Amino acid sequence: MSAPKLAKVIDIHALKNACSNCSLREMCLPTGLSADEIEKLDQMVYTRKRVKRGDSVYRSEEKFGSLYAVRSGFFKTTLVMEDGRDQVTGFHMAGDMLGMDGIGADQHSCNAVALEDSEVCVIPYGRLEELSREIYVLQQHFHKVMSREIVREHGVMLLLGSMRAEERLAAFLLNLSQRFTSRGYSPSEFNLRMTREEIGSYLGLKLETVSRTFSKFQEDGLIGVQQKFIRILDSDGLKSVLGRDPS
Repeated sequence: MSAPKLAKVIDIHALKNACSNCSLREMCLPTGLSADEIEKLDQMVYTRKRVKRGDSVYRSEEKFGSLYAVRSGFFKTTLVMEDGRDQVTGFHMAGDMLGMDGIGADQHSCNAVALEDSEVCVIPYGRLEELSREIYVLQQHFHKVMSREIVREHGVMLLLGSMRAEERLAAFLLNLSQRFTSRGYSPSEFNLRMTREEIGSYLGLKLETVSRTFSKFQEDGLIGVQQKFIRILDSDGLKSVLGRDPS
């Protein structure tokens, strides 16, 4: 069998120590690994894949074979509803893992689409399972990643089931702020990679409601909005919208 085209484009030798030298290592991998264990992980990530804006890493019902660690860029995951509409189920940035939806049924249940030119590290799942048996802390870490995904899904269910529009958008912006902070970016100034319509799909709100709520937050001095650029001016105020104690 001939090597994948991607392997001809990217210098495999340049990928050596990809994990050990990656700035996102702490988000993808457990701490406390030996040099030997890190070397095995470096060999596990056998290629990187560039994904152009609008292209998919995988699509619903495709056979599952790998997980994808987002190295750069931004993705959305979507489900196709019975009426043909796309329902956004999540937004994923550098340091996140894509593809876990395919583990149970051995095929993907959703689409993973790049919202901007992006890059992922391809992690063959069979190799990850092998290494997890050899490296116990890797197994523990992977279980934690899966647990975080379950918690995230529960959080979305809470958003859709019990919160008003203002609460949903405030929670969304605060969550983005926290995620950018954990990656070393500004917690108060960032560009939204997704459209207002995609935000509405994710939060269960109409486009008009999303736009109106953004305007209200701006009028109240909670945020500044310039097209897709967001500046959080009053994070305590956003927390108050959720009924949280700002302290």
